[in-house]
Amino acid sequence: QVQLVESGGGLVQAGDSLRLSCAASGRTFSSYAMGWFRQAPGKEREFVTAIAGIGTYSYYADSVKGRFTISRDNVKNTVYLQMNSLKTEDTAVYYCAARLTSILSLRVYDYTYWGQGTQVTVSS
Repeated sequence: QVQLVESGGGLVQAGDSLRLSCAASGRTFSSYAMGWFRQAPGKEREFVTAIAGIGTYSYYADSVKGRFTISRDNVKNTVYLQMNSLKTEDTAVYYCAARLTSILSLRVYDYTYWGQGTQVTVSS
């Protein structure tokens, strides 16, 4: 069982930055690919970014490429999402997720464990 706890969400203005954190339990964190997804009201949960379990290979949705950066600290069992140049359309609940393989995926159903989510609201 893996427990994920997100933090760092909040209310910011367009153009601001936020850093989300996701702390994971378990002793095999480095073997899990980790992803960030988001869900806006009335919309389906969508892929934002993911990072492989080993190394730094990552992938980004086109909508956040160049603005968001995912990273992980396998000693602290934590994955981060640095969000810069935030836009109003980035407003959503952000979820981190763990996949029971080191290979990242863009698909929601490939991830087994999910955090409770953290709200990010970007005002104009």
